[in-house]
Amino acid sequence: MRQRRVCVWLLLMALSFLLLIPAISADSPKVFHVPVKNNVEKGLLSFLERAIKEAKEQDAEAIVLEIHTPGGFVDAAQEIGKLLDATDDLKVIAYINSTAYSAGAFIALHADEIYMSKNATFGAAGIIDGEGNTADQKAESAWIAAMEAAAESSGKDPRFARAMADKSFNLPELRVPDGKFLTLTADEAFKVKYSQGTANSLQEVLDKAGLQGAEIVDVEPSLAENIARIVTNPIVVPILLSIASLGLVAELYSPGFGVPGTMSLAAFGLFFFGHTIAGFAGYESILLFVVGVIFVILELFVPGGIIGILGGACIILSLLFAGASVTHMAYSIILAMFIAMIGMVILMKFFGKKMHIFNKLVLRDATTTEEGYVSNTNRVELIGRTGEALTPLRPAGVILIGNERIDAVSEGNFVNKGSLIEVIKVEGSRIVVREILRKMEE
Repeated sequence: MRQRRVCVWLLLMALSFLLLIPAISADSPKVFHVPVKNNVEKGLLSFLERAIKEAKEQDAEAIVLEIHTPGGFVDAAQEIGKLLDATDDLKVIAYINSTAYSAGAFIALHADEIYMSKNATFGAAGIIDGEGNTADQKAESAWIAAMEAAAESSGKDPRFARAMADKSFNLPELRVPDGKFLTLTADEAFKVKYSQGTANSLQEVLDKAGLQGAEIVDVEPSLAENIARIVTNPIVVPILLSIASLGLVAELYSPGFGVPGTMSLAAFGLFFFGHTIAGFAGYESILLFVVGVIFVILELFVPGGIIGILGGACIILSLLFAGASVTHMAYSIILAMFIAMIGMVILMKFFGKKMHIFNKLVLRDATTTEEGYVSNTNRVELIGRTGEALTPLRPAGVILIGNERIDAVSEGNFVNKGSLIEVIKVEGSRIVVREILRKMEE
């Protein structure tokens, strides 16, 4: 009996312990660890939106952005900044593990706390255009103001943020070289209160942020998000559209459906896939593109040209609506069309005889003499023969050779009626004669 009671008590204690485990686990806060690597672009924005959404759904205490980026595109960085500012119920920590330059520095300034590894650097946020040159004054001024506002929003001295983006702004206390953007080391950032300290590991960051023992949830971009980050890059978009356009043109010159058509469809597919994952393209853009392609195909069978024009317009509109920026997409489409036109000229010049569909648009039949087509009688046999001018030649007139009356012209001189003439040239239907002076009879 006693043994049975002991077993019951042991079983109850074990059950009680098991019931306590979820409660113990629930007390452990969750921290989402999110990498911010490579260039900052709109695909990164989509990834961070998913990470923050998952963190909120799982009641995470904080999200740590481990930053290692050389910078990126200003518009994407500003959208990410707005996203981070809207996470009031979620603590955002920036951990600069290596470099946070330009757009990366802007993102870090929107975090609630910043920590840096010992050898990390932070700053160098000068804005440049697509060609690598310093941006115009208007864009530069707006970017400097955005950097200052980001610093002020987190209680930091905006002068240092300005110096990161304005190389003409001097900070004597940090001895920044003239004409250089400010770049802070870990010690300098801590000194000017731009970081909360130096940490050489993620766990050390959590310890200093008061999140000891937190459960770390690693968030990595999916394959689809990695593809989206690549194909939504403003540099990749015009390349992708150019490949699609060239493939389409080459397919029109090829019999059947082959490699060029597959290449074009793959490029368009990647474009819409990436932009859909990134949240830029909706189903209406894809539907509009499909309608445009159907119209273009119908144009090959229905004469008139109107359907083809409508199809091309639908395709262009679908690309414009699918892009992250209408202006950038317009430039990309113009570049792709220009490359396609060059490709068409090259194909027509070097591969014209092998054209397939475009053979219907180019007249290639010739009315040659060998095939019996003669536009006029070429009287070359008259050259050297002599005759008489039946009418004055002024310079045109009528001559008589043998018993045949022939229309002719002189070399340019006036020839009297009855003068002796000689045929010296035949140019198609034009017979040219020269006057022969009569020998005086002795």
